[in-house]
Amino acid sequence: MAVTIPISDAAPREAVGPLMRGISVLEDISEAGGRVTVSELVRSTGLARSTVDRITATLARMGHLRLDGHTAVLAPRLMELGNAYLAAIRLPGPLGPLAEQLADALDESVSLAVPDGDGIRFVHRTKRRRAMSLTFGIGDLLPAERTAQGAVFAASWSEEEWSHWRARRGADPQGHAVLPVLPPTDPAEEGPGFEQRAAQARIQGWALDDQLVEPGLITLALPVRSPDGRVACAVGVVSHTSRHTEASMRESLLPRARDAVAAMEERLRTSPVSTETRAGGLAAWTGASKQELGAEFVESLARGLTVLTAFGEGRAELTLAAVAQATGLARATARRALITLEHLGHVEAGERTFRLTPKVLTLGYPPLSRITLPDIASPHLAALVQEVHDSASLAVLDGDAIQYTARVATGRIMSVNIGIGTRFPAYAASMGRVLLADLPARDRAALLARTELHALTSRTVTDRERLDAVLAQVAQDGYALVDEELEEGLRSLAVPVRDLGGRAVGAVNVAMHSSRRTVDQCLAEVLPALRSAAARIEADLRIAGRFTRIPSS
Repeated sequence: MAVTIPISDAAPREAVGPLMRGISVLEDISEAGGRVTVSELVRSTGLARSTVDRITATLARMGHLRLDGHTAVLAPRLMELGNAYLAAIRLPGPLGPLAEQLADALDESVSLAVPDGDGIRFVHRTKRRRAMSLTFGIGDLLPAERTAQGAVFAASWSEEEWSHWRARRGADPQGHAVLPVLPPTDPAEEGPGFEQRAAQARIQGWALDDQLVEPGLITLALPVRSPDGRVACAVGVVSHTSRHTEASMRESLLPRARDAVAAMEERLRTSPVSTETRAGGLAAWTGASKQELGAEFVESLARGLTVLTAFGEGRAELTLAAVAQATGLARATARRALITLEHLGHVEAGERTFRLTPKVLTLGYPPLSRITLPDIASPHLAALVQEVHDSASLAVLDGDAIQYTARVATGRIMSVNIGIGTRFPAYAASMGRVLLADLPARDRAALLARTELHALTSRTVTDRERLDAVLAQVAQDGYALVDEELEEGLRSLAVPVRDLGGRAVGAVNVAMHSSRRTVDQCLAEVLPALRSAAARIEADLRIAGRFTRIPSS
């Protein structure tokens, strides 16, 4: 677990203690998989319970975690910190789509990794859906000597970097200090030594590792160079030994991987750089929160974390003045935060500028990069149910049906009894109509043409022309209300959930017995709350989905 660094001679005199302790808490929750009890945090960090309570209350106020009883759960908004780093390095954004194309072409998992000390840290992953699938996520760290990507990076290491690696390797031959979950290995059984593999990578321009990370996994890695000739990242193609050998990786995958690297290097040369702007009002927000919450809000922690969000695309290196301007903080406050973040390894200082390091991704990104749409929606559905006192659900379109992927039921004696995985015909369900209405006209027409429109109740719309008119109205209104068409006595109201590109990737609804509210009452009382919940889900989805693909289920 992360170790709390106390204010002592080991830390700079101007280091911000609450920021250091808050980051320690975030790293511990991340290492625990994104969910941990407050009591466990007290034990792992060595902090007083009152200190942990104040830190978690502050992080909850910032939207970085939510408190589920006595359990702290990382929230998607925390990914803003890692997103700042990923945007600043300009790799996942322009290269991610090319990595996905390579994964599709090879039908294998593909990753992008950057060097982090004598380890490698993932900044993009495109997985294949198989029974045996990789569990590593964006932000996870692996020791260089256990990976093909590490050999690619080590091919250009300086003697100082090699000395550092040898010292660490001598003290920790199995690499457990870098990532404890790796299976143990006997260094004597690793085949050619790491230095030899790095030398080979320098000569041939690529590297292979055969089951060094995990038995059965084999990885091919190639460097991607930035326009100035340095290695910006490494592309890794991961397969299983049941699918490929070292020889077949070289023969069938290497040529196409080289073509993909050439396209990536061209993309880095030609991709325009857009400069992200910052509102500069974050300091005012933290001040207002302090006024409202008093001692429960640790303002220095909140302000220190906002410093990380000053960086982004076109803002990879910033001066102290630029950081202060972007956050609205006083220069002295920004300076102390940067000193602290540099001490903790999250910021690297140049002569007059600062830049983020890959370690920023340790602040929750690995577990959150595995988040799904139902994970994102569920807390907001629970809040919606608390507000309207009726059951709420999330569904996605699956062929000509909707499938429920998240649901929070109300505690009524008579309630709508639907479980996760339940399927209904899309044409007769409120969420289905919302999703059908969002489809391109040609796709919607083709789908409905092969759908048999059965009357589920006496009210079900089965006339195709009338259904087209209903869906056109749904598209115009932005919601669908289905009144006893799916089942007698069931009234349901739904709105879409849209991704970054504006596409409806799901729908949320509130369902009730028709005796509960009239149609007019549904529109007046439920629709605003439903739209607000969908907007909160979309806000989280925009953050979580900026550099990761969010599964719909």
